Amino acid sequence: MTVLESVVPRRRDALAGAWGGLALTSGVALTATSGWLIVRAAERPVILTLLTAIVGVRAFGMARPFFRHLERLRSHDSALSDLATARTSVYAALIPLTPARLGRRSRSAVLGGVVDDLTDVVEAHVRVRVPVLSATVAALFAVLLTGALEPIAGVVVAVWMLLVALTSRVGLALERDAQPLLGEARAEVSRAAELVARHTPELQAIGATGDVLDRLDRAHADLARALGRQSRGRALVTGGVLALTGVATIVMAAVATTSSLSPAVVALLVVVPAALADAVLPLADAVRAQARAEQSLSRVDALLDQTPAVANAGSGQPSSRAPHLRLEGVVAGWTDGRVDVGPVDLDLPPGRRIGLVGANGTGKSTLLAVLARALDPAAGRYLIDGRDVTDLDADAVRDLLAIVDDEPHIFAADLRANLVLAQPDTSDAEIIAALRVSGLGTWLAGLPAGLDTRLGAGGRGVSGGERARLALARAVLSGRPVILLDEPVAHLDHATAVSVMRDVWVATSGRTVVVVSHRHEGLDAVDEVLELSPTRKD
Repeated sequence: MTVLESVVPRRRDALAGAWGGLALTSGVALTATSGWLIVRAAERPVILTLLTAIVGVRAFGMARPFFRHLERLRSHDSALSDLATARTSVYAALIPLTPARLGRRSRSAVLGGVVDDLTDVVEAHVRVRVPVLSATVAALFAVLLTGALEPIAGVVVAVWMLLVALTSRVGLALERDAQPLLGEARAEVSRAAELVARHTPELQAIGATGDVLDRLDRAHADLARALGRQSRGRALVTGGVLALTGVATIVMAAVATTSSLSPAVVALLVVVPAALADAVLPLADAVRAQARAEQSLSRVDALLDQTPAVANAGSGQPSSRAPHLRLEGVVAGWTDGRVDVGPVDLDLPPGRRIGLVGANGTGKSTLLAVLARALDPAAGRYLIDGRDVTDLDADAVRDLLAIVDDEPHIFAADLRANLVLAQPDTSDAEIIAALRVSGLGTWLAGLPAGLDTRLGAGGRGVSGGERARLALARAVLSGRPVILLDEPVAHLDHATAVSVMRDVWVATSGRTVVVVSHRHEGLDAVDEVLELSPTRKD
């Protein structure tokens, strides 16, 4: 069993498949009965002899949507429930891997990819297993019906279904082969598009716009080829089912017309393949959904099946909510055998403010990750109140720390919802106080709906300075005694950066603060500036 399969609930699809099978069976019976009724009525029998068929047509016509509704209720209810459970479990599994095991993608990109992949995996309940079970039930009914009327006709339907199954298997193999190429092509298009969208001024400055646009064109061409290759599997199944249906109809007509059956029964047998085609045509979509689910499962498993960068062997609790942090000869790296920072000594008694500066690649963010308990030191010791952090519960240590990074996320929700995630039981008065101390009092007063104002997509836009201050307000609301700031003013102009850092020091009064920056705005308020030098990476 894979890592993801261990956290995704294993639902029984039999009931949903049974309801779907009854819906498809009702459709087959409706078409077959209608064919019999039309031919029999042409013979002008006594009307009473047709009443049973007339009632059957009406019954099957009403039964098909009724059973389809039950199937949708059952399958979608289980899928949505499973999706919620799977997301909760996978998010919990991602926490120990963040950020050391996320690779070069941003946390939002990883999370977005995981959400899409989980949806594909769980929706296989609805898009794959239920249609296959439903088609199987309908096919068994058709074989039994036709076999009871004419044994050879039952054999024709059985052979036809076996050929459809074989065609679906071949289509699935083609879809599986195309999925990795399609994923790589889409990722390259996304990377090239993001590069153009986010760094246009820089590209223009160095004259690289044409090269990047050519890269985007090549990525789109590769994506078009990958999509064309992927379409072969679905085209084979769709075309194969239709072609096999035509052949089965011709063979069935030959078998039925050479039998001693009445014309009405002959008509019933001839229309069965066309009726059953509606049950097996959805297999084309099921094939694609299955291939996507398998590829998504492998991606999520590759992400989750990693050793966390933090050992959580300890169970001790920090001795106070005003901790004394100390680093002694700490060396750390994001991968085994690689040194990204160190050795570093750092003393952080309660209330001390330290600035970490240095050129790109000197390990500032790496050191911050060690302090945040997101990365274990490769050498040296990290102590809290004199105790090694490896002896303490990792979650308890993280509960002492609030992190503000250079790209704080703003959710497409109201202002209150964007802030209470830092402290779910906080009051509106506390939120307003945190906003004011973070320099957003005037901004809040100008919002049309106050704390109910929607931010982000579909709502009010947020500037870079406002975004930084909102992240600071979250840290204030969290009530945590240690604040770690990773390039909080990296993307702001000088005046805004100075203003934001002034608000930072007001908002974090009395707390331990470590600020990482390659700029010097606001660092005149720290107790010490530690400049990191480049470290050899191997």
